[in-house]
Amino acid sequence: MATQTTEEHSSSYFVPTPVPWPFMMTASLIVMLVGASIWMNGSDIGRYVFYLGVLMVFSMAFVWFRGVINESLAGMYRKQEDMAFRFAMSWFIFSEVMFFGAFFGALFYIRIYAVPWLSGEGNEFFTHFYLWPQFEGGWPSNGPANVGGEFATVSAWELPLINTLLLLTSSITVTVAHWGIKENNRFKLILGLAATVLLAVTFLFCQATEYIEAYKELGLTLGSGVYGSTFFMLTGFHGAHVTLGTIMLSVILLRSLKGHFSSDDHFGFEAVSWYWHFVDVVWLVLFIFVYVL
Repeated sequence: MATQTTEEHSSSYFVPTPVPWPFMMTASLIVMLVGASIWMNGSDIGRYVFYLGVLMVFSMAFVWFRGVINESLAGMYRKQEDMAFRFAMSWFIFSEVMFFGAFFGALFYIRIYAVPWLSGEGNEFFTHFYLWPQFEGGWPSNGPANVGGEFATVSAWELPLINTLLLLTSSITVTVAHWGIKENNRFKLILGLAATVLLAVTFLFCQATEYIEAYKELGLTLGSGVYGSTFFMLTGFHGAHVTLGTIMLSVILLRSLKGHFSSDDHFGFEAVSWYWHFVDVVWLVLFIFVYVL
């Protein structure tokens, strides 16, 4: 009977038992985002709602990850499931490309079209004359009528450059870990993953330090006109993705320490490495167009 069940499974697609975790994760994300919105609008209660949402997200992720890992270890995932996972991860990363593409598109539109129009360049003299005759344009901009207040920009050649080097190095270390798993070299795998997690945590620490300096010393805040909003929107969402990637890398590191994965069965690791390389590429584009240019 056991042999028959295994044979049936090998020729069919595994359908997991229905669980509430996707719904609960969605609810947790809504709580977190609502709390963040209330907090950013000046209400202290939003801070606690946001923290509650974060705790809920981590709890749901832990339970959900544990279930998927147990299914993988039980041999439920075979060739068809592996192919489905690869397609799913590819489409997920594509959706993330579109996500950041929309934000970069907004940045380019503001810099190339909106700011020049409001300052009267080209054929937009009347827009400038009737709406904001005192606006001189230029980038970075705190908006017409100086609505964003005075601020200074973050130097690209200090913490942002360090963060760039950190992420570039982390791409190398995660690749070393990938080589290790293909060679069945457990030491190289764990060493590469540990180094990647350390570099990721250092990146997040540097970005937090940069934000504190921007708010306290440079006067650059989320309310600093169109420049402040686009700066924190792009860097903040990227930081959130780095945080998610760091969590996933940590989970993969713990699994590797427990002896999971083999040279021919390690898509969990591959999926996270794909995501991490994507995060690194986004940072390079962000570093050039937000910090340097």
